[in-house]
Amino acid sequence: MADSTLWWVLAGVAVVAELLTGTFYLLMLALGLAGGAVAAHLGFSPAVQLVCAAVLGAGAVAILQKIRPRPHRHLQPQADADMNMDIGQSLQVDLWTGRTGQASYRGAQWSVELLDGHDTAAAQPGRYRIRAVVGNVLRVEPAET
Repeated sequence: MADSTLWWVLAGVAVVAELLTGTFYLLMLALGLAGGAVAAHLGFSPAVQLVCAAVLGAGAVAILQKIRPRPHRHLQPQADADMNMDIGQSLQVDLWTGRTGQASYRGAQWSVELLDGHDTAAAQPGRYRIRAVVGNVLRVEPAET
């Protein structure tokens, strides 16, 4: 089997793996493998082919890493709705004792705590929105805000 054929097969395997996993990094590595195939077509030695594949693949990954937009997340994990499906949901709190209370949510009894910035006068029975989950405590704020 010719060197170029092996490089093209490896590039094809990388593309198929990318389609199965959905990561662009495997496409960048496939680009490097295609570079190795082109070097083989041009008659370079296997060592040069390997260097071409490595430089092109690593360079493509580095460029992708540099230009790919990354969301800047400043949320703590306990307040990140992407990590916890309860964040943003509403619930009825009927019993308050100061800043803490009890509520039935998703079929279980939960402790709730009023978020900082809301005085205890806001702790009245009613609808509240979950803003964070810390252990087994739901940190809430009035649903109207």
